[in-house]
Amino acid sequence: MVDNKISERKHEAAPGGPMLIMLLGLGVVAPIVIVNAGAFERGSSPGLALLMVLIEVLVVIGLAGFFVINPNEGLVLQLFGKYIGTAKVDGLRWANPFYSKRRISLRVKSFESERLKVNDIEGNPIEIASIIVWRVVDTAQACFHVDNYERFVAVQSESAVRNLATRYPYDAHDDEKPSLRGHTDTIADELRDEIQARLSDAGVEVIEARISHLAYAPEIAQAMLQRQQAGAIIAARQRIVEGAVGMVEMALALLAKNNVVVLDDERKAAMVSNLLVVLCGERSTQPVINAGTIYQ
Repeated sequence: MVDNKISERKHEAAPGGPMLIMLLGLGVVAPIVIVNAGAFERGSSPGLALLMVLIEVLVVIGLAGFFVINPNEGLVLQLFGKYIGTAKVDGLRWANPFYSKRRISLRVKSFESERLKVNDIEGNPIEIASIIVWRVVDTAQACFHVDNYERFVAVQSESAVRNLATRYPYDAHDDEKPSLRGHTDTIADELRDEIQARLSDAGVEVIEARISHLAYAPEIAQAMLQRQQAGAIIAARQRIVEGAVGMVEMALALLAKNNVVVLDDERKAAMVSNLLVVLCGERSTQPVINAGTIYQ
């Protein structure tokens, strides 16, 4: 946290067009007037000549006060180290020639971090990278609170990504438990909030933050792929069994409701077994036609 915070102040720089016309007019008209007044004639007063030289010097110094501001750009003005304000009105402007000027872009920028190798909360090594969309909203804080605000954004963003990756698993077997791979929107919101908290003193607004790359580290990628495949098979089997049991219950209920056939407990068990084999089997079943009764 910065102890002595400096907030942005708006500085209304003078329009450059009128000032340019005025200075050029003085630079051209003043020498003509003084020469016509006989300032350099023998026996004349040297005051007029000195006045001409002084006006020309002031004109030359005044020309140094012109600057151009592009759209979505701010110019931080300082006078001998003291912060004066920030000029943001685009076009040709004029200010004190002794002001030092530093340009700050107000455009939206994006930063993509390098692929970082970290351990998730379960200790699995993973590779993670992120894309950060940001812009400067306070030029004074960006200039005076940090040494290099663009470098500061890069370092703090990578630090936030590392910290976030260690608090969540890569993949969670429970759908309600957040994970890096399964809850991208939740992770993106939390990542943006954490980066914003780190960059608030730098006058930077984080517009969006999202994970751009997420993968297991190469040394465990194959093992984790097999683990994911096994988990997917188990989950699929569980859904198949749940669906098959529901279909069997529905079939028995419809048979009993419509009085199609009356089955005792033994035949119900046989029917349930046959239906589960048909519905849960990996291969297609071969039909068998019963030419006798259901008891033979």
